[in-house]
Amino acid sequence: MSTKDEFVRTMHAKLDQWNAEIDALSAKANQAADQAEVEAHAEYHKQLEALRSKRDHARSKLNEVESASEGAWHDLKAGVELAWESVSEAVRSATARFK
Repeated sequence: MSTKDEFVRTMHAKLDQWNAEIDALSAKANQAADQAEVEAHAEYHKQLEALRSKRDHARSKLNEVESASEGAWHDLKAGVELAWESVSEAVRSATARFK
């Protein structure tokens, strides 16, 4: 079982990775916008906003864990992991769509 600090470090590293992936998807969407129809461009940005929202929710859950006591963080861990899975799936889906 990981400690709270290890868990938080791992989650921060994943957030950094998602930020980089979202930035790359955003750049790709902006490039595609030059060639894509207006509807496709709007859809890219709609998906990116949804992805950012999920990421922000996951970050919020992580902040709860960080501020929780050593004994209470275990109770919050499941919620963080659910939020993380949601973001991971959204990133995978967006990456597949933007290819």
